[in-house]
Amino acid sequence: MHPLRRWWHETAGGLPATFWYLWAGILINRAGAFAMLFLSLYLTDARGASEALAGMVVGAYGAGGAVGVLLGGVLTDRWGRRATLLVAHLTTAGLMVALALSTHLVLIAVLAALVGVVHSMPSPAFVAAIVDLVPEPRRSRAFNLQFWAFNLGMAVASLLAGVLAEASFLALFLVDAAATLATAGVIAWKVPETLHRRSAPPSGPAAPRRTRRPGLLTALTDRIFLTFVGLTFLLAVLSMQTSTIMPLAMRADGLGPSAYGVVVALGGALIVLGQLFVPRLIDRHRKHVVLAASTGLMALGFGALTVADELAVYLGAAVVWTIGSMLAAPPNAQINADLAPPELRGRYQSVFYLTFPAASFVAPTLGGVSLQYLGSAHWLIVGGLGLVAAAGHLLAGPPRERRVAGLHRSRAYGPTDRTPAEDRVPTV
Repeated sequence: MHPLRRWWHETAGGLPATFWYLWAGILINRAGAFAMLFLSLYLTDARGASEALAGMVVGAYGAGGAVGVLLGGVLTDRWGRRATLLVAHLTTAGLMVALALSTHLVLIAVLAALVGVVHSMPSPAFVAAIVDLVPEPRRSRAFNLQFWAFNLGMAVASLLAGVLAEASFLALFLVDAAATLATAGVIAWKVPETLHRRSAPPSGPAAPRRTRRPGLLTALTDRIFLTFVGLTFLLAVLSMQTSTIMPLAMRADGLGPSAYGVVVALGGALIVLGQLFVPRLIDRHRKHVVLAASTGLMALGFGALTVADELAVYLGAAVVWTIGSMLAAPPNAQINADLAPPELRGRYQSVFYLTFPAASFVAPTLGGVSLQYLGSAHWLIVGGLGLVAAAGHLLAGPPRERRVAGLHRSRAYGPTDRTPAEDRVPTV
């Protein structure tokens, strides 16, 4: 086999055709999701809001996201993956049009909070559908491609957003709504329901005694899963440094917004160009070892900012922590999928995704205080958190793997959790 063809097969081969429609939906959705990136600027420039009020409205959007990710997880398991994705995207498109046409600041704040809810709802559904469709041996490459599509879409969104915002804020919201509708169209046209609904238990005098149905509380009391979520939260706190605290540190070092843009662009370019090569690097290694190594790299990269005072140092550190985040993405998503019972995949995903809005609150809140009073020593603390997370993965990995192995054995000898979609979609 030709080397290029072999590489492509190892990176993206053997995945169900429906996965690629989900992948396309993620790409279109992220590439068009740029209006909220400019929400604060829209409020201050176009609607005359104060900076404080604009911050409160953006905060309402973030709070809505925390609610939406939990709601999306519950609905993903109850309504199904396809139904949740369609409702979320169609509602988002309608709210975006309403935002574009609204002038009253109170109404805009309410709409922003609602957009936060529906923007976050699809995340558990997308991942649960991927787990439903893709056999376990191929999930790592599927999640790697999902991470790549997400970041490629964000890169496109960043470029388009600036152009549209210069031309018209109205166009910014309307094009976002159109991209969201396009995603809904792809899902409605090509993505079947992948949720496997179990048959109802028998009723009557001979029916077995009812037990409490598993739900969100199951995920919130799963100690092995919550340990993993806690370690992921630490990783998210590290990742949030680039968009929250690092710009302040660069300004203190006399580096302007253009320098910050170069650092962020370098990270995005590395992910877009290099993410497809990650599976060949990590597939032969145990997941907790990969996560420990990747988190350690992130700790090293951010810790190096302790001595950063020039752009070259920031760029070198960005290369290190970006490689760490690239290596972490596939095993992080796969472990989350492995730990979730089939009937609770959406709920487990929602608890997992809560780490990101939580980190987006903690990182700037505590990080700003730390940077103000500790200066460059702040980055030693950040690096120390990364090393704690790396050690945590090494300690938590073996019992987590034993739990996953036990789940696989029980599923192998028990009822199958393959979905009808798995049986009927071709692979490409």
